[in-house]
Amino acid sequence: MKKVIVLGLLILGSVFGANAQQKYEYKVITSVESIVANGLGRSRLISASEERDYKSFTSNRSEENDKRNKSKRKDIRVKNFEETKLLNFYNLGGIRFQNIVANDAVVTSKINTMGDEGWELSFVVSGVESDAGEEDGQGIYITRYIFKRVKEQKQKEKE
Repeated sequence: MKKVIVLGLLILGSVFGANAQQKYEYKVITSVESIVANGLGRSRLISASEERDYKSFTSNRSEENDKRNKSKRKDIRVKNFEETKLLNFYNLGGIRFQNIVANDAVVTSKINTMGDEGWELSFVVSGVESDAGEEDGQGIYITRYIFKRVKEQKQKEKE
């Protein structure tokens, strides 16, 4: 009986140990929804198809070392990305609630697809730059959906 208990504890410990050591990968999906009057803006759901290592574009500055970062913008840019068209919030008649609902349906489809691929929605962060009055007439809603999944899921997907 003691052997069964010890074996059970070892198995339980290895399961919890494996879970504690799981590494995650993260993916950011961004929606940009235009609130430019008369429907003149552009709205998109975008995500990068290539990776960047932030360390390549990072410098450490201090009082002793105050050299500025010499990274080239062209090296940071991502040319391969997924772009899904969304509808603008406004048209000539004003705010379009059908467009907002249509965008919700497209974003929901993307979130569900990500879930089917093993991604879990971890955080949602949004911001707005809205119309500042008669002279402005521009603005966007931007929402970042941050997903995570266990790293080994990526290997299974490639196979």
